[in-house]
Amino acid sequence: MSSRPVPESLLSPGLGEVWSAARHRLDRYGPQRRGSIASPALDPASTLAMESLLGRKPAKRLDLQELEAALVARAIGRDLCDALTRLGHPPSAEAAHRRSERARAQKARESLHCAITVWDEPWAAAWADAVVGAGLLRDFDGGNAARLANDVRRLLDHLEHHQLSPSSRTEIAAALYGSAHALDSGTRRASAVTHALRCRNGPLVERELWEAAGILPDRVSAPALVWSLPVAGTSPLDVHVRFALHAGLPLHISLFALRRHPISVDAGTPVLVVENPRLVEAAAERSLPACVISSNGNPSTAVTTLLRQLQQADASLWYHGDFDSPGIAICRRMHEFGCSPWMMDARDYADAIRQAKESDVQLMSDPKECGPTPWDPTLQAAFDHHRLIIHEEFVLDGVLNRFGRFSQ
Repeated sequence: MSSRPVPESLLSPGLGEVWSAARHRLDRYGPQRRGSIASPALDPASTLAMESLLGRKPAKRLDLQELEAALVARAIGRDLCDALTRLGHPPSAEAAHRRSERARAQKARESLHCAITVWDEPWAAAWADAVVGAGLLRDFDGGNAARLANDVRRLLDHLEHHQLSPSSRTEIAAALYGSAHALDSGTRRASAVTHALRCRNGPLVERELWEAAGILPDRVSAPALVWSLPVAGTSPLDVHVRFALHAGLPLHISLFALRRHPISVDAGTPVLVVENPRLVEAAAERSLPACVISSNGNPSTAVTTLLRQLQQADASLWYHGDFDSPGIAICRRMHEFGCSPWMMDARDYADAIRQAKESDVQLMSDPKECGPTPWDPTLQAAFDHHRLIIHEEFVLDGVLNRFGRFSQ
């Protein structure tokens, strides 16, 4: 049906509210949901024009489907949207785009939740909610969302069947998804897997979650940084460690090397584990007669592997880190691992604050509480009261000098 010229009576300002209200209704709910609108107060001429259009006196509410049929019958437009456009009130393209995006997002969410109905994990729904909340379905349609869930399922099934076989992240990515970069940190797939591992293993940081699942970046990166490790064996790694010590050099030891040649020391050997690499560097600079190992924040698998080997040799492990909420959380984990805190009690914290005040050093504040400190419950109360951050480097001299004397 070809369009006819729009009658002047339908273009009168008095009917503008009718066409505007109809447009807003379509913008909000879309052209598939007609519904009705309240009939505005019309002047006599507009009332007559509407009565002529509908073939009856307009009611208090105007049915948009009836209005559309009348406009199409008069060849004002092909449908209500087209007619409103010719009447000077075109529906918003932006609103249509928003509706389309909402529909797409809803379909993606539904597909994700549908895909996990076959999962046995009790946390599957919580995982899906976390994925949605993190924005990982952004711009995804239903097919993309289902594929994301299936990709995560493939990795979970792989872990289930290879529990005792740690693998490199890039190898798993290539084997499961055809690309060594398919699980690179920051990708949607990797983020979705991280959320699943967090549901599976608890609130750990990303690296710890993957390593706890036996997925390693590789076995040569993230090595353990050591100074003066008094090895007791004769393996090629032991020789390498002794050579570095003889040369006065701190040494990086990879997970690959530790698994190929496990380390052993004499029983009772004191070992200080520190959070920051600078303390290992400082220990080497002053030729400290004590072994110092850096966890470099949360310890990598290489670090924990070395510490387990030292534990098996009955070494005496100690730990020192930053006095801030993340540092104390690491100390708590190291304490649970089997390290005794070194200079990490409430008195040490108070001494460091006093040292800063005497040196006129302005300390930063930590907005977070530190959590439990089971090795010294008074530390938690002291830290949460002051909230002052003491970085390990600030007390470097005291930590290393006292441990050097302790280890002799």
